[in-house]
Parts: sequence; C-alpha cells; structure tokens
Amino acid sequence: MEALRIILDEHQALAALLHALRFMLKEISAGRLEPDLRLLEAMIHYLDAYPEKRHHPKEDFLFERLKARTEEGAAALARLEMQHAGAPARIHALEDAVRAYAADATRLPELVKAFDVYAEFYRNHMLLEESGVLPLARQHLTPDDWVEVDQVFAQDPDPMAGMTAPPEDFAALFSRLVAATPAPLGLGGGPFKG
Repeated sequence: MEALRIILDEHQALAALLHALRFMLKEISAGRLEPDLRLLEAMIHYLDAYPEKRHHPKEDFLFERLKARTEEGAAALARLEMQHAGAPARIHALEDAVRAYAADATRLPELVKAFDVYAEFYRNHMLLEESGVLPLARQHLTPDDWVEVDQVFAQDPDPMAGMTAPPEDFAALFSRLVAATPAPLGLGGGPFKG
C-alpha cells in the first residue's frame, strides 16, 4: 500500500503549495510583495504538468482497480473521474487570469478569485479522495492489486514532495517559492525576483 503514502504525500505537497500561493497573492494584493509573473506562470505550469497530468492518471489507475473489486463508492469515483477530466478547463482559467493580470495590473482581483476557486476545488477534491475512496481501496484491493498500483505510483513521483530529481526543474521552482514567501510559511519576505 505504498501508493497510499505517495498519494497522501503528494496531496500534502500540493496543499502546501496552494496555501503558499494564496498567501503570496494576498501579500501582492496588500502591496507587501512585488509580483513576479514568471514565477506565477511557472507555478501554473507545475500545477498542469504534475498534479493534473501525472498525479491524476495514477489515481485513475487506482480507481479502475477499485471499481473492479466493488461497487461501493461508485458515485464518488464517478465524480472524481469527472473532476480529473476537467483539468484543462481549470488550468486555462488560471492561465487566462495570469495573462489578464500581466496585461492590466488592476485585474489582480480576478486572478485572486480564479486562484481561490482552483484552491477550493482542490481542497474538496483531495478530501473526497482521502475520506471517500482511499478507505475503500484499503478495504477492497487485493495484495496483487497493491503490487500493480504501487508500481504505477512509484513512477514519476512528485518533485514538490521531494522524492526524486524531476525531468523539469520543479525543485528549483519550489525553492524559489519558499525563498520568496514570507515567514512563517517561507524563508523570505522580500519581493519575488526572477
């Protein structure tokens, strides 16, 4: 059941990142941080490249194994699969909000709102997975299922969870984010610098 630990670690890393980004947008809105559009664009790229395109397909593999073992949780699984399929629209909304803000700084409230919608979606999404589906997987998957699921989850781990060197330099991106984020969330407090 190593996959369950990986899911929870990746959820925790994503939650921390979303919290830090929400905090930074609040600080930008208050005039206490200078915005770095390249950092914001890079973070949205990470959200697309890892949680949406790498993490979710692995969860879908787990969901398929679970559906083969039980009908319990069918509604939650169907909802999660629909949410996974909605990834492109969620990312486009964030990209559009950053582009609009880059063109017109008065549109910062729209970016903040778009990000809040995204972060709230993910909070509820991860909660449904963790409370509604993962307990069923523990209960119904066989040892052979877990061998396969664990193998899938061991591939391409989340660089923000600190498990491996990523194909893209997300570790450096994360370090930049932490350095730019004021305490107590991060190490910095100064403006973002590209």
